[in-house]
Amino acid sequence: MLNNKTILITGGTGSFGNYFTDYVLKNYKPKKIIIYSRDEYKQFIMANRLKKYEKILRFFIGDVRDKARLARALNGVDYVIHAAAMKQVPACEYNPIEAVKTNINGAMNVIDAVLDSPTVKRVVALSTDKSVNPINLYGGTKLVSDKLFIAANSYVGDRELNFSVVRYGNVAGSRGSVIPFFQEIINSGKKELPITDFRMTRFWINLEQGVQLVIKALQEAKGGETFISKIPSFKITDLAKAMLPECSMIEVGIREGEKLHEVMVTKEDSLTTYEYEKHYIIYPHFNWWNKEYIIEGGKKVDSGFEYNSGNNKEWLSVDQLVKNIRGLK
Repeated sequence: MLNNKTILITGGTGSFGNYFTDYVLKNYKPKKIIIYSRDEYKQFIMANRLKKYEKILRFFIGDVRDKARLARALNGVDYVIHAAAMKQVPACEYNPIEAVKTNINGAMNVIDAVLDSPTVKRVVALSTDKSVNPINLYGGTKLVSDKLFIAANSYVGDRELNFSVVRYGNVAGSRGSVIPFFQEIINSGKKELPITDFRMTRFWINLEQGVQLVIKALQEAKGGETFISKIPSFKITDLAKAMLPECSMIEVGIREGEKLHEVMVTKEDSLTTYEYEKHYIIYPHFNWWNKEYIIEGGKKVDSGFEYNSGNNKEWLSVDQLVKNIRGLK
């Protein structure tokens, strides 16, 4: 599907953008991949790392806050992956207007620029578990962003264009996540790991799984769907044991804006959610949505169903966590 296509990734120098680019270059023959981001140094590093693909890669300095620059970058683009966002919860809390400008206004700019583009056919926006029943500003801005991308489908008319959303939690080993945080403490020689709450659970998803879910959305979406992977859960205390078996743990309390469990599908979402072999899809609930677009092979979940890391059926043991951590880049 990605062969001979031009793909633009906003925030393309981040963890996801780097892995997505590597994955596509390895498994497909794209016509062009455009990395759109505002950090010239990260672009320089990425360009050097992938120098042998310089005929395929293009690097655009630009901000999603700049609609005119987005429009220029979208020239000839077939698919857009929207990964750009302010993601750090404390940074968003301290700089709320900046978070709104990037996560909400930026989403609006991407949508408007795509709707004005004659070539774009698919848009997939990356979301987060924090957009579900949000309790912090980051989650609130991503909830609005998700709603904007889903509603954008009502403006496409007869064009061969659709917008969809992919939702997952913190990617294992990504910047700002718990694994590098624990590793930094371990590297300093300390034997005690801080646990916000001994009951806390999280989903395990790696970058490859995240990329594959995005590609599934590109292939299958008709417009307005939210794709969610079926992935295992783990206890934060088990993760600590996997990383430092002889560690002691201290409970330091949940930080503001943090949840005990990651929620992916709410009870309210259950009314339009279908379960498939390896994922869930939350279908839109609008009068423009055609029920014939529901993908075959799925089963509607029961009313009141909720999918979160605490009630999951699949769990990782300490030994499995050790193996998974070793497999991270």
